[in-house]
Amino acid sequence: MQTFNVEGQIRETRGKNAARRTRLTGMVPATLYGGNHKGAISLSVNAKQIGKILRSESGHNTIFTVQVANGNQENAIVKDWQVDPVSGKLLHVDLYRVAMDVRMRVKIPVHTFGEPQGVKMQGGVFEMVTREVEIECLPSDIPEEFKVDVSEYLIGKQLRAADLPFDPNKVKLITDPARVLAHVVVLKKEEEPAPEAAVATEQRPLNPKSSKRARRKKRVRWKARRRPRPPRRPRNPRRRARRNRQADMRVRMHTS
Repeated sequence: MQTFNVEGQIRETRGKNAARRTRLTGMVPATLYGGNHKGAISLSVNAKQIGKILRSESGHNTIFTVQVANGNQENAIVKDWQVDPVSGKLLHVDLYRVAMDVRMRVKIPVHTFGEPQGVKMQGGVFEMVTREVEIECLPSDIPEEFKVDVSEYLIGKQLRAADLPFDPNKVKLITDPARVLAHVVVLKKEEEPAPEAAVATEQRPLNPKSSKRARRKKRVRWKARRRPRPPRRPRNPRRRARRNRQADMRVRMHTS
């Protein structure tokens, strides 16, 4: 197994501005905690080295050494990390201390290979339900992954957590042994909708009287929803007489 060493130093500053300045130097803020009842330590670790660990075969389950104050080194694994959603750069890393003589719980990915017979010969579909399982073991016994050959699986065959290849004397399975990880199922066919012509023939003809009655009720409801018109203002007789005099004057001017 490849060994990794991560450069680190004590981080004395706090806050967003200090963390931003730390990232500009190629380092990333980190916190080292857990194990042997020691307190948490704020560190600045090399971002490229942490990224190389996350891209390795064992991924975040890789055990590496990180430098602490006064040249001391401690074994640790990556417990959690934050990544910028736009640039993809590391923002913060949580490191967990590892004691080589103490059992610990980790999650191991499950990978399958081969084309199932149920897919090749029977026309089924292979589905992956769960892609990782949780186990408990010593740090030196942590497997990189579980590989399972599914080329002999027929329709209805299921891969459960208890079927994974591991040594029960070294590894304890925390995930439910009956948990289904993958299976081969039959592809369900979609029901074709009935043609519109058949649906139209099955419908009963409408009664003309009932249709008229429905239209009448609809018209009554529409009238009930209409807002009442405001009352009309009474006409002013003086205004009408003035208009008549003006009209007479225009007629006289044209006739003269």
